[in-house]
Amino acid sequence: MPALRYKLTISYDGTEYSGWQIQPNATTVQEVVEQSLSKVLNRQIRVVGCGRTDAGVHASCYVLHFDYPGEIESKLLFKMNQVLPPSVAVLDLELVEFDFHARFDASSRTYHYLVHFQKDPFKYMKSTFLFQAVDMAQMNECAALLLDYDDFASFCKAGADNKTTLCNIYEADWTQIGDQMKFVIKADRFLRNMVRAIVGTMLDVGSGKITVAEFKAIIEAKDRSKSGKSAAACGLYLAGVEY
Repeated sequence: MPALRYKLTISYDGTEYSGWQIQPNATTVQEVVEQSLSKVLNRQIRVVGCGRTDAGVHASCYVLHFDYPGEIESKLLFKMNQVLPPSVAVLDLELVEFDFHARFDASSRTYHYLVHFQKDPFKYMKSTFLFQAVDMAQMNECAALLLDYDDFASFCKAGADNKTTLCNIYEADWTQIGDQMKFVIKADRFLRNMVRAIVGTMLDVGSGKITVAEFKAIIEAKDRSKSGKSAAACGLYLAGVEY
């Protein structure tokens, strides 16, 4: 029987992993997913993910695809969740057209970034703890500015292998949720370290270290050395992938 292609949606707590992508001498999410699929399906399985997440970054919705020569029974989700570590969960399995590609067919991705202001052990490594309040209104002025630009070289990891630093941002805003603040950003593509660099620079605005006008100048400079430090990985979540 010819191979069929399957789309798998998972979620994971990235705290204990060195990111998504397989790498030598480090435990990654891709590695444990491939091991679990191979065990359940009793054959070597390789998966293709929708993108890379860095060490410590989480995903509430991560999409991947893999090929398998046959129909997969619905019990796979249950079996995989039994085999996978508690930090990774399978959410959905779908048979798709064989030309479907989890990475290249994605039309947009959405990330969330969480910060909190009251020390809370239950938010440890799931949200970034800030010792002082920040001005959300000022940060939302910065967020609105992002929609006016398409070159985000100032927020791209130095030495990254991006062919272009152009991105179309469709949504960017901060909201208050209890004692937490959540930043939502949606774009057609993201550069390496882009969201964390944007958040870190916005937090500099919110804490009064730089102004909104200076944030705008940083975007226009197209120079990573001009922007702020990257926000901690623990607050970042891949929250959605659209096709």
